[in-house]
Amino acid sequence: MTRYVLKRLAGAALVLLALSVLVYALFYLAPGDPARLACGERCNPQQIAQVRAQLGLNESVPAQYLHFLQGVLAGRDYSTGTGVLHCDAPCLGLSYQTDQQVTRLVLDRLPATASLALGAMVIWLVIGVGTGLLSALRRGGLTERTLTVLTLAGTGTPVFILGLLLLMAVCAYLRWLPFPTYVPLGEDPEQWAWNMLLPWLTLGLFESAKYARLTRSSTLETLAEDHIRTFRAYGVGERAVVTRHALRGALPPVIALSAIDLGTMFGGALLTESLFGIPGLGKTLIDGVRQVDLPVVVGVVLVMGVAVVLANVIADLLYAVADRRVALA
Repeated sequence: MTRYVLKRLAGAALVLLALSVLVYALFYLAPGDPARLACGERCNPQQIAQVRAQLGLNESVPAQYLHFLQGVLAGRDYSTGTGVLHCDAPCLGLSYQTDQQVTRLVLDRLPATASLALGAMVIWLVIGVGTGLLSALRRGGLTERTLTVLTLAGTGTPVFILGLLLLMAVCAYLRWLPFPTYVPLGEDPEQWAWNMLLPWLTLGLFESAKYARLTRSSTLETLAEDHIRTFRAYGVGERAVVTRHALRGALPPVIALSAIDLGTMFGGALLTESLFGIPGLGKTLIDGVRQVDLPVVVGVVLVMGVAVVLANVIADLLYAVADRRVALA
């Protein structure tokens, strides 16, 4: 098991290094002049040259990347129009618009995205696993057909349509809740929870359809295995067969996929954050693209990539814990 963990961690480190090279090259080698983007359209050639020198863009691309990597690991100094600013490690650069450290900007927005992803995960696991298990146990009946139709409808409904429907139904017509306005957890936990309820439901219901289908297929596959028939032949009750054996064998792929989706949510909840005005990483990325703030865009994309890579490592480890045969591979 230790060897398996070390192999996965080493592979993740190599993937993260390759990701940093790819992202840096993609944004800084793309058509366009980063110095002009940082300076603005009204800058003259002399001002653009000054900004290029301040950003270190006169050096070769490999040298620029090494400086960027050095900043991530140990921090670095930036020469700006207002003087020299130190960027603490891990340094993802300084915003073109505000000279604010991108790392600090990301850390300020990370709790909102993390709370959205974790709350949605609880909902999609409870609803998805419960629906999939009930559908598998009622196979061939009216309940199974109804749940299958609802699952297919949930899979085909875009997340922003689902969010708008929930806003109209819950806030406009039924008036059970006011229109959500994000409140930080530290300011008012109760208001934070009430205002996050609809975003959680939107993202959780959207993802739960996928988990319902996965749980149903995994449960049916496990129920068809030889050891389940053996338990039934020995007179073990159906409830014990399902809860202690069938469900235990069906959950590993669900757990692994949940870890991956949780990491993906750190960058994949753009529409949900925009719809409900949540100041998370998705909204930060959109604002950075709109303002052509290249360091912010690069920093957020890298953080999202790191979240996905780490989520894949966690998914591999959880799968190995649930199925010991994987750890021996």
